[in-house]
Amino acid sequence: MKEISEILKAYSAAKEARKKTALATVVKVEGSLYRQPGARMLVTEDGMLTGAISGGCLEGDALRKALLSINQKQNKLVTYNTSNEDDAEVGLQLGCNGIVHILFEYINEETGNNPIELLKQLELERKEAVMVTVFSLKRNAFQTGTTLFFRKESTVLNHSNEVLNLIPDVVEVLKNKTSIVKKLKENEDEALIEYIKPSISLVIAGAGNDIQPLVKMATILGWEINIGEGRATHATLKRFPKANQVLVVKPEQFLDNIEIDDHTYFLLMTHNYKYDLAVLKSLLQTNCHYIGILGPKSKFSRMLDDLQSEGILINEEQLSRIHSPVGLDIGAETSEEIALSIISEIKAVASQRAGTYLKYKSGKIHNEVYHGK
Repeated sequence: MKEISEILKAYSAAKEARKKTALATVVKVEGSLYRQPGARMLVTEDGMLTGAISGGCLEGDALRKALLSINQKQNKLVTYNTSNEDDAEVGLQLGCNGIVHILFEYINEETGNNPIELLKQLELERKEAVMVTVFSLKRNAFQTGTTLFFRKESTVLNHSNEVLNLIPDVVEVLKNKTSIVKKLKENEDEALIEYIKPSISLVIAGAGNDIQPLVKMATILGWEINIGEGRATHATLKRFPKANQVLVVKPEQFLDNIEIDDHTYFLLMTHNYKYDLAVLKSLLQTNCHYIGILGPKSKFSRMLDDLQSEGILINEEQLSRIHSPVGLDIGAETSEEIALSIISEIKAVASQRAGTYLKYKSGKIHNEVYHGK
C-alpha cells in the first residue's frame, strides 16, 4: 500500500502542476524477476518517477515507453525478456532471467474512474480489496487497462460491464488472498486479478526512547502507527512526529481508540510491568492475532502466573498469538537493532514466513502469481 499511497500523492502534485502522467503496472511475470504483478510506477511528462517496476534495470527504457503513451494518449503493453540475449542487458544488474509484461496507461483526467481514481478507492477504508487490470499480449491489440475495483461492500467500474463476468474469480481472490492472472474466454485478453491488503497498523504501548527507531523503521515501510502510554512527558507528537496518533492513556482505556482488524499488530514496550500486564489482559479479550512483549522469558512467565492468580487461563490458541520475547534472533543489542528485530518478525508474520535465511529456501523467493486458464 505504501507504493500506491506515494503514487497517489505524486499524481495529485502532478495534476496541480498540470503535468500529464502515465501509470506503469507489472501485469504478468514469467520466470525470475525483481518485482511481481501489481508493482506500479507513475511517470510524469517531465520524467519524474514514483514507485518501481524493477530493481532499477528497466526504469530507463520504461520512462521512454511511458512518455510515448502520454504523447499518444494510448495504453501500451511492453514485454521485456531478460532471458533473451538481445534483451539481457536490462536484467544484468540483478541477474534476472525471465519475462515481464508491463502495461503503460495514459491517465486521462477527464475520464471518470480512470486507473488513478480506482486506486484512490483503496484509501477510503482500511479493508482488503481487489483490482482488475485487463491486458493483451497480442501485438498492437487494444489494451483495456485497470478496469475494476472490488470490495465486498462496493464495486467500481471503469469500462464496459463485460468485466463483471470476472466477479466470481474476484470473490475467490479476495477469499484466498492470492492474486492470479486469468485468460478471458471472450477474446485473447488476460486479466491480472490482484489482491491488495491494507497497510499494517502497528499499535505500541510505550513511548520510551527505544520506541523512536521502531517508529522510524515502521514509517519507512508505510505502516500506520498508534502510540499510547501513561507518561505525559513521553507520549507526545513532538517525540513521535511520524505517528498517526500519540495518546496519554491509562492501561484500562488503552484500546478505546483502537480499531482492530486482521492487519493490526500490538507491541507492549512500556518498561512498566503493571501497565503491560493490564494491556495484555485487555488484548486477551479481543481477536487480535499478534501481541509482541518486550523483555525476557522470565517476564512473560511472571505475567502468566499473575494472570492465573486472577483466574485468567490462557489457552494454546491465545499463546500462539503472543510473541515473547518479541523479535527475530539476530543478536540485537542496541535500540536500533532491537527495532530491526521486531519489525522483521512482524513482517515475517504478516507474510506468513518463518524469517529464516533465503539461502536455505527451496524454490523462488517471491510467492508466484497463479496463471489460471
